[in-house]
Amino acid sequence: MVDTAETRLSVTARFLTPTLAKQCWGFIIGSTLFALGSAPGFASAAGAAASNASYFVGAWFFTAAALVQLVRSGSMMTPVSYAPGQMFRAEWLAASTQFFGTLLFNVSTTSALMTHTVKGEQHLVWNPDAGGSVAFLLSGGFVILAFVRAGNALWSPGKVDFWAGQINLLGCIAFGVAAVGSFVYGSGSAVDANLANWGTFVGAICFFLASAIALPNLRWNRSDNDPAPAA
Repeated sequence: MVDTAETRLSVTARFLTPTLAKQCWGFIIGSTLFALGSAPGFASAAGAAASNASYFVGAWFFTAAALVQLVRSGSMMTPVSYAPGQMFRAEWLAASTQFFGTLLFNVSTTSALMTHTVKGEQHLVWNPDAGGSVAFLLSGGFVILAFVRAGNALWSPGKVDFWAGQINLLGCIAFGVAAVGSFVYGSGSAVDANLANWGTFVGAICFFLASAIALPNLRWNRSDNDPAPAA
């Protein structure tokens, strides 16, 4: 291939274009790293530092994917026939709350690598982790709302988006359970470390599945006449 300015511009544009595939793969990689960090026995075998590092890197993939989702979600408002004439779009609310949640996870996972005091763990690790979990719960609810507002029945088991939304919501709930289990007492111990690990592990698996089944190049997401999706 001849290296020309046009070629370099095309490659750059392809890399920077937000697509569903990039969104899905970002969440898949991020959730894989979160599942690894919380996998039963991993912290004992590899050490807490390795587990925290896995969360740290995974959180950045979550944030990158959430940013792509936010950009792809479109405009914030939509016109309506009643006062005040416009309202927030559920799809944008889902993407924006999830993006905010990933930013809080960035704070939490980064702090976990550097904080070695109880107060630091409470304020810099658990607080943003709990806030991120709440944001994810809100996002999961908005995903279901967006699905219904798009003209779908609340119970639509024949549609991939239905399963992606339901599994995603289950993952959000699991992350919320993990946040409860990881609450840090003044003594430095957690409410339930096993609950925190299992909640994170189950939530990560759910996010992996929800993103994996939504990949645009899978047969059930394409008709025979669809062009190949952008990477």
